[in-house]
Amino acid sequence: MTDPLWIFGHVWAALFGLIIGSFLNVCIARWPEDRSVIAPRSHCPRCGTTLGPAELVPVVSWLLQGGKCRHCGAEISAQYALIEVLGMLLSLLAWRRFVPGPEALDLQHFTAWLAFFAFLSMLVVATYVDLRHYIIPDEVTIYAVPVGIGLMALLEFVGYRGWGDIGLEQSLYGAAVGGGTMATASLVTLFIMRREGLGWGDVKLMALIGAFIGPVPTFFFVLLVGSMLGALGGLAHMAITRRRSFLPFGPALAVAAGLWVLYGDLILPVLLPGTALRFGLG
Repeated sequence: MTDPLWIFGHVWAALFGLIIGSFLNVCIARWPEDRSVIAPRSHCPRCGTTLGPAELVPVVSWLLQGGKCRHCGAEISAQYALIEVLGMLLSLLAWRRFVPGPEALDLQHFTAWLAFFAFLSMLVVATYVDLRHYIIPDEVTIYAVPVGIGLMALLEFVGYRGWGDIGLEQSLYGAAVGGGTMATASLVTLFIMRREGLGWGDVKLMALIGAFIGPVPTFFFVLLVGSMLGALGGLAHMAITRRRSFLPFGPALAVAAGLWVLYGDLILPVLLPGTALRFGLG
């Protein structure tokens, strides 16, 4: 018989993910313009009317209003509902990853779910903003590095033992290796080619990624998978648009980091079997 508390956990994770997805929409809209996510309250960008509670229910409000502002009839982008649904899906996937069964319904695994769902949420913001504005907000990179280190220290403090339990020391190493290696590569490219080959947003993003998932073998996994995804994305973009254009590298790194968090122990043995065996993942 299925544990009722286990079922409730999934419902909780889904609802929590929808709420966080709604908040991510605010971050995506305001951080690229250096605006506060706290004030003013959510409002229609066209008529400026402050939205009430009934207009802020994730996904449901957008569907009931037909994707339009109830006050002025302006179109509301489907992005808002899609980001909320993405938040729900990532929350559920993180729940299944870090609270794998009824026996894991404890403080340690619950804390791990919260920590890594926070990380996945940061990656969503970084990905969307970079694709749209070609920047990555500092709020989800360099300013968030201490958050990542603190959360890994918290997991160590509460005694979490499971996937992703890198601890404080490895988190510090990861931030240093991730950011330092990418910064060195950027400077070397600039010196040799006399132009920026790697944006500093990507450098800071790798520092954040390292803070959450550590230095080895995760750094190589993210770089390898990120490069593969970036190349595939570039080829697909050229095939669709029939022209060459710049695509940011940050989203590919973010997706690779998300894949590591959710499925790294399954992907690494296939991608790099020797490395996987060395680190006990094969």
